[in-house]
Parts: sequence; structure tokens; C-alpha cells
Amino acid sequence: MNNTGVSVHESSSDGAKKSEKIIYIANMSEDVWPFIQGMTNDQERAFEIEENANLADHQLFALTDEDDVIFVSPKPLSSALVDYYKYLFNKKSIKILVPRIHTGQICIDIINDPEVIQTLIEEANSVKKLTLIPYTTSHQFFQLVDKLQQKGISISTPESPEEEAAWTVNLFGSKSGIRQLSQQSSAKEPDFKMAEGLICANIFDAAQIAASVYVKEQGVVIKTNKGHSGAGVLIFREGDLPPNYRECVKKIQEWLDKDKYWTLFPIVIEHFIHTQKTIGGGFPNVEFKISKNGKIEFLYFCGCRVLPDGVFKGIEINEDIMSDRVSARLIDTGFFIGEQYAEAGYRGYYDVDFVAAKNGEIFVAESNTRRTGGTHVYKIARALLGENFMIEGYVLSDNSFKFTRTQQPNFESVMSTLNPISYNRKTKEGVVVVSANMLMQRQLEYVILAENKRRAFEIEKTMESLLRE
Repeated sequence: MNNTGVSVHESSSDGAKKSEKIIYIANMSEDVWPFIQGMTNDQERAFEIEENANLADHQLFALTDEDDVIFVSPKPLSSALVDYYKYLFNKKSIKILVPRIHTGQICIDIINDPEVIQTLIEEANSVKKLTLIPYTTSHQFFQLVDKLQQKGISISTPESPEEEAAWTVNLFGSKSGIRQLSQQSSAKEPDFKMAEGLICANIFDAAQIAASVYVKEQGVVIKTNKGHSGAGVLIFREGDLPPNYRECVKKIQEWLDKDKYWTLFPIVIEHFIHTQKTIGGGFPNVEFKISKNGKIEFLYFCGCRVLPDGVFKGIEINEDIMSDRVSARLIDTGFFIGEQYAEAGYRGYYDVDFVAAKNGEIFVAESNTRRTGGTHVYKIARALLGENFMIEGYVLSDNSFKFTRTQQPNFESVMSTLNPISYNRKTKEGVVVVSANMLMQRQLEYVILAENKRRAFEIEKTMESLLRE
């Protein structure tokens, strides 16, 4: 990293002026910025911003089908990780830009960094236009687009809605928004249904309604309108709360008083669902992409690996994680939802999370209108295993493996330890480590590719054994 905040890895030139250059913006925190601002605890808020910044480097692996990319990151990327990425996917060049100041709003940080802006201007001068691709189309992203256009730069945003349809990102990507869409669509698409629930406007009502549900059913789920990776979700199971109604109300209100975001946004109360693990692990998911012309493309289905407290830890991809009948139903529901999104003007990636209940019902849980925690896994699998990766391979991802307190791993040491089971391009199996920065939190983020389920979990078990030695 030099003093301009620009890191260049083996830049190349084909001698001809290209028509466009891709700029990727790793703006994960901007997806939930109001939620982050609503976190009461300063340390927890700082940790959320820091973790999102550390997660940014895995987004590089979601660009396997792009060349000559400028990756704008909130934190520097390990040169060893970048070289590893280039080796795996035969990439010749990648340029990393890092704004000098990191606030969590990276698009604003770019605007306020004259040297990064100047670099983008210079890049624009070598091509006809810049293609900007964000992790999420935030209002900060539109401010950056406007700033660059004021500099006379032609901008293309193929994975974003037009500014007048930007409201679709937050509405459909929120807990209350997808619930409203479900209620409006029940007559047209009976399979688009959600767990019984209500939307509340304040803590007092939410505590009473949630307590009433819990006392009756011994389980309830409380969600803020748009949280992140399990934050902003409270799951209460049998025995977690007092059986007495008044005491239950008091206890729930104590939980809701811990963070001010519960007072800032709508609160969704849902009935607790006992999951059927044989269907996508209980939490099946489908991901799609809406192109600029409104065409909807199905990408893959998977099962989400979810911790007991509701925190997302990874995905599992293979055609056999659910029956053909179930997968067809989920894909049809996903297409229907995408048609509503596309008609409203949304463009870009989206997924639909489901919950499979033990009684055979399958409910929509939420939708993410952005690139997702599975997008990079899909891109890796497709690039390394081919288009038939769901049939010919088995894919696991995880970002929750934790090292011991005494271990402070780095990318090189981890790769050395995992060398016996690292991904091999000849055998087409093994572990792909997708983040170096998460190791600063003593946490490993990885993807495993294998021929079948047995072998995939065997590799994962071996990996855990090697790292615990």
C-alpha cells in the first residue's frame, strides 16, 4: 500500500482503449446504516462497522467472472489473498483502492478522499465510461454516482435500480416490506406466505403482543425492520421467558430497551416455527438477478447454515438438499417475487429466505435486495466446478469457525496448515479461504468444494482438526 491509498497488483494493458472499466464498491455497512446508527452500545456499533469492513475482502471472490476490476475496500486487502485469488481464477490484474478515512460509509469516504476520486477520474480518462457495481445500492452510492457525473464521467450502474426506484431496495429488503408484499400477493401466489405475525410501531405494543404469543405457544420471534447477520433478531424458545404474562411482558421490554433501534423502526412479531432440517437444513434459500432490462435470472438454491440464535453462518449447495418438488416450488415463488420487484423498478441481485416447518409448510422469512452471503460462494463454485456445479459437486461455506484465544492466525500460516486439503484445480476439491481480514478477529471464512456430501463434510472435519492442533 503506497501513500496514495492505491494498491496495484500486476496491472496489464492490451494496448487498446477499452469501452468500460468495472469499479466494485464493498459497501456492506451502508446496507444497514440506519440500523448501525441505532445501536446504543458504542463498542457494539464500532465492532459491527469493523466486522463489515473485515468481511469486504471475500466480496473479491464474487467477481470471478469479471476482469480488469478496481476493488474499492474499506480496509487494505492482503497481497497474499489477492495473489491467491488471481491464481485460482486466472486473473491477470486487480487494483485495490482504500479511502484514507474509514467511517463505515465507504461511498462518502470515497467522495471525501481527493486522491481516490482523482484515481477514478484518471481511470475514466482511459475508457469511455466507468461501470459501478456496489454490494448494495445505498443512498450513499447514489451520492457517489452524482459526484463522479459532476466530474464529467459517464457512469453505468448495471446492478442498480434507477434513482427514482431506489426505494425498492429498502422496502423489499426490509422485514415489514416483504410482509406487506406477501399480504398483497396471497391471492395471486398462494405459495408466497409468511409465518403468522404482526407489524408494531412501538416497544410497548410489541412487548405485549410478543408476550401473548409466547405464553400461548412457548415461542416467539421479534425482528427489527432491517438488521444484519442475526443482530436485530430475538428468538425466544420454551423456557427462555417467564410463563406468566405480565412477567413475560416485563422481560421482553427489558430486551427491547437495550438498543434504541427498536424504537426507531417497525417491529415484526412472528410465531416461532419448529424447522424441518431435512429440507435445506430447515432454512432453504433461492437467489436471482434482475438485469437492467428487467429480465430475471435464477442462479441457485441452497440451504442456509444458521446458528441457534439466528446468526447466518454459511450455505450448503447441491441439488439433493431438497426434493425436486420443493425446489421447483421455491424457485417459482422466487420468480413471482422477482416479477414484483422488477415491475417496481428494482435491479440487481436478490434472494428469498424460507423456513421449512415440521408440519410440511414452507414460509418466506425475508428477502435481501443486494448481493448476499452466498453470492461469492455461487461465483466460486461456478468458476471452479462449471455450470453444473449443483449436480456435479457439493459446496459448503462457513464464516463462523473461531480460533482459540491463544491463536492469532494470519493468511500465510492458515494456508500452510491447510495445504493438504487446500483446493486443488486438478481434483476439483478442497478448501478455499476467502478472507484474510476476518483472521484478525480469530475467525475463518471458507468455502469447501467436493464431489459429494460425505466428502465435503469429511474435508470440513479434517480442516477443523488441522486448525485445532
